Amino acid sequence: MPGVIASLPATAELIVADNASTDGSLELLKEKFSSIRLIEFEVNHGFAGGYNEAFKLIDAEYFVLLNSDVETKPGWVEPLESFMDAHSEYAACQPKLKWYGHDNMFEYAGASGGFLDKNAYPFCRGRIFSTLEEDKGQYDDIIDVLWATGACLFIRKSDYDAIGGLDEKFFAHMEEIDLCWRLWNAGRKIAVVPQSQAWHVGGGSLPRSSARKTYLNFRNNLLLIYKNYPARQLSKVLRRRFFLDFIALGMFILQGHFADAWAVIKARRHFSSMKKQFVKSTTGSFPATIYAGNILSDYYFRKKKHYTSLTNQSK
Repeated sequence: MPGVIASLPATAELIVADNASTDGSLELLKEKFSSIRLIEFEVNHGFAGGYNEAFKLIDAEYFVLLNSDVETKPGWVEPLESFMDAHSEYAACQPKLKWYGHDNMFEYAGASGGFLDKNAYPFCRGRIFSTLEEDKGQYDDIIDVLWATGACLFIRKSDYDAIGGLDEKFFAHMEEIDLCWRLWNAGRKIAVVPQSQAWHVGGGSLPRSSARKTYLNFRNNLLLIYKNYPARQLSKVLRRRFFLDFIALGMFILQGHFADAWAVIKARRHFSSMKKQFVKSTTGSFPATIYAGNILSDYYFRKKKHYTSLTNQSK
């Protein structure tokens, strides 16, 4: 918290929205940082709902969705704001996200911009599945990305409101990918601006080994597809994902991760019942930033562990 406060320019305001926390952090915040504007919720609205409710109470040209476990340094806001001021066609952008306390490694949740392949598996420039790259300046150019990390997402209020904000049915995980894909489908653009940097601890809400996280990732990924995929290709990708999810289920069982295996089953069941609540996109094409290859086969069979090794990189 002190680092974030010290890193902000005079034109920015830090606002903390407390999602009915019970760990004593709210009391600490009131005691140590009484000057910060605080929004308190009586219930946990989840990642998506918490931001939506908080933003209803805030008037600003830009918002930054900033996780509580992100550290920043002076100069991180200005490159993002300057880029957005100069490029009205962009709805959102993100900084380069690195792993706090791990030297110069990219961080899992966003690295230097996020992408999806045509099976809707997410990966980043600097992180493919569990392989993290060291930041050597190889991804310092500003490029279009399919999604910007929800850990540190710089977005126009007008675009956020126009698109309906984050989808609260997701509760947590992949809701920022859904938001960004909807923005692309609406004719807006997303970028990564690596001249800005932030450091993310990661796993603060749910550790990566959590079966709850497995459930949310599998369920929400299917909802992501159902909502945003080109309509004429939807049934085909859902058949592919049924097969691929079955393989993942088998791998969890073979590894003795039975809670994760059950999480996959629950995720598919709940997707089947939840999808009726969503309106499908009418778009007939993918955003230009969708990766045309198959990231699973590239990574596991062709041993392409780094973004630079992908033969059909998104641009």
